Amino acid sequence: MTKETRPLSPHLSVYRWQVTNTLSIIHRLSGVALYFGSLLLPIWIFAVAFGGPFGDRIVFLITHPFSVVPLIGLSFAFFYHSFNGIRHLLWDIGKGFEPNQLRNSGIAVVILSSGMTALFWWII
Repeated sequence: MTKETRPLSPHLSVYRWQVTNTLSIIHRLSGVALYFGSLLLPIWIFAVAFGGPFGDRIVFLITHPFSVVPLIGLSFAFFYHSFNGIRHLLWDIGKGFEPNQLRNSGIAVVILSSGMTALFWWII
């Protein structure tokens, strides 16, 4: 039996990177980040409820300047995942499948997520 060497479909040499695939990857990564970030919530609640040295250490870690960057990333992941979820719900009812609508709605999701993250951290 001879083995044919056919290209995979779609072949990487003819495939063009687009905004939509980047947004799809970011949506999946934001879901993973939210999953692991949500594991920190019970630790924080436990620390606040029981206080003591453990609570003081957790509060110190959360308010430390180096901890702010991951928390900003986690809040961006929350807003991005939420807005992109609304975008997916619109797709479920058949809206927004034109190529320019796909690109524009994706850019709008990134802008809204960035703006809400900035507003959230400005209010905090």
